[in-house]
Amino acid sequence: MPIKRLFVANRGEIALRIVRAAQALNIETVVAVSDADRDSAAARLADRSIVLGPAAAAKSYLDPRLIVHAAKESGCDGLHPGYGFLSERAILPRLCAQHGIAFVGPEPDVIDALGDKLRARAMAGAAGVPLVPGSECIASAADARREGDRIGYPVLLKASAGGGGRGMVIAHNGDDAEAGFHKASAEAVAAFGDGTLFMERFVPEARHVEVQLMGDGKGQVLHFGERDCSVQRRYQKLIEEAPCAAMPDHLRRQLHASAVALAASVNYRNAGTAHCLTLFAPE
Repeated sequence: MPIKRLFVANRGEIALRIVRAAQALNIETVVAVSDADRDSAAARLADRSIVLGPAAAAKSYLDPRLIVHAAKESGCDGLHPGYGFLSERAILPRLCAQHGIAFVGPEPDVIDALGDKLRARAMAGAAGVPLVPGSECIASAADARREGDRIGYPVLLKASAGGGGRGMVIAHNGDDAEAGFHKASAEAVAAFGDGTLFMERFVPEARHVEVQLMGDGKGQVLHFGERDCSVQRRYQKLIEEAPCAAMPDHLRRQLHASAVALAASVNYRNAGTAHCLTLFAPE
């Protein structure tokens, strides 16, 4: 059944784009806001806004039961998580299913598999996708130093949950790795409610290239080309250029095939993006 009223569980530009897209489809919108976002552009544009709680994300945008309760009480039959926050936490679509709310996104089991970057690395390796040298879960600052020494500096400490460049710190030596562990973990807890970290080799001259995908949930996946997202500030994309004009064609084909293979291996449903590091000299 088509969605008639959509609950938007995000804020800022993300929420604003979702509201505009829903309005173009004649879908009513209800936006979740914290106390700090009562007067946001998305709240003003939506048909209705609901205050979840105080400004702290842990008490508003990161509380899945509170969000689903608000969606149910406001009569929404669909929920869009945007990206970041709970969009990669399987508990949210599972709660939606329990309450008869359509979740705009992948199946919970797929989110479990790919929303957690540690598990995603393992799945990608099993699907034949080339990987940057990295680590398993890093549980302490001492682990960070030990793994950094093993992988070789510079390395990047990364949050396993969430996205958007949060919980990421570059380390150039063992002291950096220990200090970076505490910084990245604290930021990950604040942004995603999960401080789990891992480590990858930092590739300074790599390009960040993304492949857009659409899957039917039955193993059939299409790609819609790639875009170069290398121009960034604090791991946030400033410019996206499609296609990646400087990429050699043989690497472009390999990139598309790897992205499709990964999504097909988990029977991905809905739209998705494979984020890839590429290193090449322009033709």
